Amino acid sequence: MLKSSVVFPVIVSVPEQTKNLKGKNKVAALSLLARFALEVSCRKSGVIPMPLNKDQSGAPVPFDGNFWSITHKNEYAGGVVSRKATGLDIEKIKPVSEALLMKIASPKEWALSDSDKQILFFRFWTSKEAVLKASGKGISGLSDCRIEKILNEKSLIVKYNKKKWIVSHYFFDSHIATIVNNGYEIEWTVCQGSEVGDQGAVVSSK
Repeated sequence: MLKSSVVFPVIVSVPEQTKNLKGKNKVAALSLLARFALEVSCRKSGVIPMPLNKDQSGAPVPFDGNFWSITHKNEYAGGVVSRKATGLDIEKIKPVSEALLMKIASPKEWALSDSDKQILFFRFWTSKEAVLKASGKGISGLSDCRIEKILNEKSLIVKYNKKKWIVSHYFFDSHIATIVNNGYEIEWTVCQGSEVGDQGAVVSSK
């Protein structure tokens, strides 16, 4: 079981050959990368990886007292293991419509900051996604998830199910990664996905 006060979320770049795959083959390859990221997180945390299972609702089932979360998009995949319920999400930062801005957050939430709404949108979106993953609820709980307070440009508080969740952001390569903090120190790691399974694949750590 993980004992460190540091949590190690891991991000893996998606190789070009994987980006060019289609349908189920691409989903399977991306899932493999996300699970590789989780294995690296386990290794850095001193945790022995075990078979991963999900419950009937699709929420990850903890193994040996360790919670875990994985995520994948077209360019990056990620994984993390933690002693407490956690959620990890990655999104590419790109222009979004005004309608989508209004859909993801209420006027009260937008009033919390006068910073760039396009960046704020992805902070809000990934934060809510990460919290819903940690709660085991999934996207169906989005309407009940609220941004409570912006702590600084890399962390904020989400209120969901009568609980306040602190999340932390990591900005890289026009992307944002967000994790449920749980009061831990967060150490981000970036890997090259072209050498999945290679112990030497870790190329940088933030």
